[in-house]
Amino acid sequence: MRVALLQVASPDDESVADRLRRVGDAVRHESGLGATDLLVLPELWNVGYFAFDEYGARAEPLAGPTVTAARAWATDLGLYVHLGSIVEVDEARRLHNTSVVIAPDGSVLSTYRKVHVFGYGSREQELLTPGASVSVDPIAGMPTGITTCYDLRFPELYRSLVDQGAESVAVCAAWPAGRLEHWRLFTTVRAVEQQAYLVACNAVGEQHGVLLGGRSRVVDPWGQVLVEAGTEEGFTFADLDPDLPERVRAEFPALADRRWPAVPTTQERYA
Repeated sequence: MRVALLQVASPDDESVADRLRRVGDAVRHESGLGATDLLVLPELWNVGYFAFDEYGARAEPLAGPTVTAARAWATDLGLYVHLGSIVEVDEARRLHNTSVVIAPDGSVLSTYRKVHVFGYGSREQELLTPGASVSVDPIAGMPTGITTCYDLRFPELYRSLVDQGAESVAVCAAWPAGRLEHWRLFTTVRAVEQQAYLVACNAVGEQHGVLLGGRSRVVDPWGQVLVEAGTEEGFTFADLDPDLPERVRAEFPALADRRWPAVPTTQERYA
């Protein structure tokens, strides 16, 4: 299974339409995508994560221009496209940070509304409605869960994906350069503790005075970093062995050794 991570910058002076055309041109002219199974983009690259004042004006339904463009990329190139995320507007006019995965036939395979919306130095909690569920879907034959950026700080979310059968997790992000070591730490530890691949695509460039960290990476179930990108726009590729999670879990059965929450509480122990 070959994955491609596309780091994207979202300059403040670039329109959403121009950015969508620019990224679409990059996707269509990248020869390396011909042998790729899955393309992953960053969080809110079309809007710009830190363009909080523009969220309402730039929000789209799932049938909007970004998803429509990604469906065309998927069918034209014959691959799965995790388009990162968009500001989705639902029928009740609520806004969500929504990831969308497109299958090679152009159908929407899965959507995920970010559960943990960010509050520290961000207006995401003020503007967006969090999601309430996660799911696992087969991407190129590998059971894969979807999470977004801040979710990396909540291991219970990843354990719930493993309990649903996930052997890999794809993460889109707009992670600042100032907390880059946290990015490296969490992407590695989530892979190790869940004994799963962690495929993480981050944004680059500066948005509203905030420098994004880049360093998109793929970490295997042993915690080995298969690839780490730099801090510029562009594609990074990695090859995943779809049988590795099962082999790691058999050789080092940490998941099978779990006792919590089966361990009795203090009240139950002394009842």
